[in-house]
Amino acid sequence: MKNYKAIGKIGEGTFSEVLKVQSLRDGNSYACKQMKQHFESIEQVNNLREIQALRRLNPHPNILTLHEVVFDRKSGSLALICELMDMNIYELIRGRRYPLSEQRVMHYMYQLCKSLDHMHRNGIFHRDVKPENILIKQDVLKLGDFGSCRSVYSKQPYTEYISTRWYRAPECLLTDGFYSYKMDLWSAGCVFYEITSLQPLFPGANELDQISKIHDVIGTPAEKTLTKFKQSRAMSFDFPFKKGSGIPLLTASLSPQCLSLLHAMVAYDPDERISAHQALQHPSFQEQRAAERQALANHRRACFSECPVGPDLSTDWQTARESRKQHPRLRAEEERARRPGPAFVVELPKLKLAGVAKLPSFSSPTLQPVFVPGKVAVLRRPFKCVGAGQKTDTQKDLKPDLKQCRLPTIERKGGGP
Repeated sequence: MKNYKAIGKIGEGTFSEVLKVQSLRDGNSYACKQMKQHFESIEQVNNLREIQALRRLNPHPNILTLHEVVFDRKSGSLALICELMDMNIYELIRGRRYPLSEQRVMHYMYQLCKSLDHMHRNGIFHRDVKPENILIKQDVLKLGDFGSCRSVYSKQPYTEYISTRWYRAPECLLTDGFYSYKMDLWSAGCVFYEITSLQPLFPGANELDQISKIHDVIGTPAEKTLTKFKQSRAMSFDFPFKKGSGIPLLTASLSPQCLSLLHAMVAYDPDERISAHQALQHPSFQEQRAAERQALANHRRACFSECPVGPDLSTDWQTARESRKQHPRLRAEEERARRPGPAFVVELPKLKLAGVAKLPSFSSPTLQPVFVPGKVAVLRRPFKCVGAGQKTDTQKDLKPDLKQCRLPTIERKGGGP
């Protein structure tokens, strides 16, 4: 950590504390997550789920950026240098008298669903989605704190009490660790309600009170759903029938489409609960999808404008053609160019060469005709195909007049042949 200067403490959790630090190399500020656990080797550090998840998920506009991993072998301390954000969702709504506008709420929820979709597509689910772990900077939302994440393909059962109680899905409460990535959507639905109403949806005091709070709002689930939960629970349970009051009237400011998305996120049965990918296609996000397409189109247009583009040759050619039609002289030249033959008869100039002698003239020898009219020429000797290493009869009869001479051998200095 000699390259960083501590500025102040941001927060503290069970397994780590977060500091605001300044880099001595570039002068920028970062968030330093200092782990309380001590590590023995670099292999143990690389096997940490949070580091593996951040490396797999980065870069993404809605996932917290990991800049550097700092590990001290001597002391065994580990620190994650991450992007510094302005605040989290809890700090945004804490002490607020009036709720956020629906447009701003849906702007945040669209980004949260994008982060969950990207994470689930890469085989990871978070298991601790809550307002404190959802960070904001200049209206850009990023999901952070992947210390509790797990692989989608890992074998069940998982740890039971992993997520914060208020945002824990029913399958996490009623089973012995038999849950899936759909629990993240339940937590996101609880965050959705809390951003809108500025109050938690299910603020249970303990495990039983948490289930009771859920049943007070949603109602007792169907027997089919309870049977699925009982199959993976060592202890049996039976709940009195409750109709449920429905989502409280604190969300009366939301449109029916947004309320339908909220109900789909907090569906009791995880098999009937909406996925992050399906949530992104929900009609309530129609405005956000249109704005995203427009931003992408503007980005592409800006990229093309930076590239030099040649002139429109078709337009220039058409303009030049129209101007030639209006000029009589150019039109006459074009007509002559289209006629066969040369446009003008020009006599080439004669070359004047001084001091050149006149060449004498010689008569060419008369060539005898090979074929006499009226007679058929007969070839007395047929053609033979001669190979590269063979000689014809004529070549065999010819004897060279020159004597064969052998050149003396030149000896190389240094003893070479």
